[in-house]
Amino acid sequence: MVNTNELLSQTTPTGHGRRGGGREGRKALRAAPQLSFPTLVRNIPTYDMLPGEAVELIHEESLKILEEVGCEFRDDQAPLQWKKAGADVQGTRVRIDRGLLMSLIASAPPEFTWHARNPERTVKIGGKNTVFVPMYGAPYVRDLDNNRRYGSLADLNNFHRLAQMLPALHSSSSICCEPMEVAVPKRHLHIMHSAMTNTDKPFMGIVTAKERAEDVMKMAGIIFGDDFVKDNTVVVSITNCNSPLVWDQTMLDAMRVYASNNQPIIAAPFALCGASTSASAIGAVAQVNAEALAGVAYTQLVRKGAPVIYGQFMVTVDMKTGAPMGGTPEAAQMMYVMGQLARKYKLPWRTSGFHVGSKINDAQAGYEANMLMHAAILSGANYIWHVAGWLEAGLCCGYSKFVTDAEQLVGWYKYAGGLKFDDFKEAMAAVREVGPAGHFLGTAHTLENFEKAFFMPSLMDFNSFEQWSAEGAKDHDTRGRDKAKAMLASYQPPAMDEGVAEGLREFIAQRERELPNSVN
Repeated sequence: MVNTNELLSQTTPTGHGRRGGGREGRKALRAAPQLSFPTLVRNIPTYDMLPGEAVELIHEESLKILEEVGCEFRDDQAPLQWKKAGADVQGTRVRIDRGLLMSLIASAPPEFTWHARNPERTVKIGGKNTVFVPMYGAPYVRDLDNNRRYGSLADLNNFHRLAQMLPALHSSSSICCEPMEVAVPKRHLHIMHSAMTNTDKPFMGIVTAKERAEDVMKMAGIIFGDDFVKDNTVVVSITNCNSPLVWDQTMLDAMRVYASNNQPIIAAPFALCGASTSASAIGAVAQVNAEALAGVAYTQLVRKGAPVIYGQFMVTVDMKTGAPMGGTPEAAQMMYVMGQLARKYKLPWRTSGFHVGSKINDAQAGYEANMLMHAAILSGANYIWHVAGWLEAGLCCGYSKFVTDAEQLVGWYKYAGGLKFDDFKEAMAAVREVGPAGHFLGTAHTLENFEKAFFMPSLMDFNSFEQWSAEGAKDHDTRGRDKAKAMLASYQPPAMDEGVAEGLREFIAQRERELPNSVN
């Protein structure tokens, strides 16, 4: 297991180990850009909120929903595929026998490898493995001057550059913010180009139209080579069930494109609990589980054995206003139960971490984020999404929030990695060396371990009031914006073969000539 502070203090931009130079050497290491952390391997127990019989009850009710109520698959192709497989199909309503459902789910792999164009940043999904992925889909940004405005392509480039430089982020995501000035039919090309070139970490795909998903696969082929893509996971994409119980044509088209190419989709119902589910946490879980299982099973109709991620996005609704709320205890409780169900089905699973309702990077955002990330970690989630930048229930991506979230992820990485005993003998020797009434600051053990023993955030302020005042009395949000500015000023793009880069540019130019400037 990698010790995260050790990784922070000992890695250099080229990946070499500790170098000499004493204090100056350590100072240079702290100032240097950091490599990505490897896949987080959780070495702490998962938390089962419910006893096994309660999980079985939810499972049973989910199966009954799919057998008795059914799920809508609203296009021409999916109902025919279900009917051929033996489901009860009436129009677009599909009722799925539990035997058929569970046999399909059993064919999905429990783990897979998600490849990056830089192999050092490749990660694993499933089992005890966890990855952190920044937010997706915001039309607005809270910018470096703390203004709220529409996102732009320049902003998207910046968020991908920050994702490249922040070591606890395992992926660049893709649509951290929408580049609103780019025509919608052509927007996906520039989103993917930014994710593929400003970072060399794994990236996510586009699902807003069949043709756009196909373009993503062609661009992935340019990056990795078509032969590699056929046999390896290179892009993860999100498909949302429209709760209650509807998979629409757009999502089904994306499922078919990616699953047929052996690329995983996240089958994640988008549930506003109390509005698109019953006003019951357990009732919502049973419904969302049914919706997710129907989506997972459908991917296996498309291509048996294709990797897939069982997922959920469940927030409660403020029953006074109808607004979605982040960071509520019910959202955390539902997350724990979904984790238990995912383990029952032996599926890798996705949840969300720092998705908050707060409009700015303030105390409310911190409270909400902590409630949800504790649940995400302890429920054993493999793919923790929306962990950097998320504000306003996903409407806004904040620069300050992006970097302050990412620093907190370093702490969560260490928390989930568990306690290590590798220096326990030396620590006990230090007790004997110091004895009663002494101090440990000058011991050999302290001098060797002080930089890596404890999580040491740089954006959180632990100075005296006087020192904090002398340095400008900056709040956490301001320090985050300052850090984002400094990081972007020092960004260096990852290397890319010029032939690959030219191939991407040519493909984008060709598709821009072919595509319209507006949606019909």
